[in-house]
Amino acid sequence: MGYDWIFDVLEDLKSFAEANGLPALAAKADEAWQVAAQEVAALEQAPVVVPPRRSGSTH
Repeated sequence: MGYDWIFDVLEDLKSFAEANGLPALAAKADEAWQVAAQEVAALEQAPVVVPPRRSGSTH
């Protein structure tokens, strides 16, 4: 799916925090990366639900 950008942003945030003396922020960015990985993995395992089509005209 299209979640790769989330990991890129979190990695950038962690790197910035580490480079600028913000260790607590770096740790939270790392924690957020772990949470995102778990949630994205769960979403990818979930079945795709397609809503039923409406009967009749769509106009």
